[in-house]
Amino acid sequence: MKDIKLIALDMDGTLLTSGDEISPYTEKVIKQALDQDIEVVLSTGRSIDTSYPFGQALNLSTYIITCNGGQIWTMQKEIVEEHLMEAKQIEKMWYLAKEQEATTWMISTDEIYRDYRPDDFYIHKWLKFGCYINDPKKLDYIVRELSHMENVELTNSLPTNVEVNPQGVHKANGLRRVCRELGLKMENVMSVGDSLNDIKMIQEAGIGVAMGNAQDAVKKAADAITETNDEDGVALAIERYALGNEAL
Repeated sequence: MKDIKLIALDMDGTLLTSGDEISPYTEKVIKQALDQDIEVVLSTGRSIDTSYPFGQALNLSTYIITCNGGQIWTMQKEIVEEHLMEAKQIEKMWYLAKEQEATTWMISTDEIYRDYRPDDFYIHKWLKFGCYINDPKKLDYIVRELSHMENVELTNSLPTNVEVNPQGVHKANGLRRVCRELGLKMENVMSVGDSLNDIKMIQEAGIGVAMGNAQDAVKKAADAITETNDEDGVALAIERYALGNEAL
């Protein structure tokens, strides 16, 4: 058993069920961790607006990492850190995705653009770009083209999408900042996730846990594999590796 003092949880495919909910059992176990002075933070590709209500529902009190590390917030909604992308890159990505008939989402500091574009890319501050397509060949083409762009970080949150952040922006760096703020070390962290945007925080944590429904690359990078997001995988991982219930 490691001395876990902070639990970092991805949301989609991890904390949340397929119905976009936190199960009562998972909520109960997270409360047990909080009661034992173990901090819990959400570390997600989502924006603050679509992730903060879940943090509130869990009575989390410290930090929340959003947009894959593009922003770090306190639970009082104060911005701690922010990393922006160039508007011209976002515009180029949007046209690339649309040429391949992909569904897009773009997160600015003031709005989420789901499969539509603003009139003017250049009057907004941009945090993240993402696109989704079921055609593997078209997705591979998009990824290849994006990989030639300078100063960007490519990941995914599903095998059928690609997510883009500024270079060096990822959940592990976000967690390092949170650890500094809380006076902790990464060896005191348990990270749980299911997709490529979770790999670095899983690799760098004291204990990295992949969900049962995780992509194969994530499972290979993890120290342990728990059950799926529809089988209380997060709760069981917390009980096993943070609360010390080795009987599970």
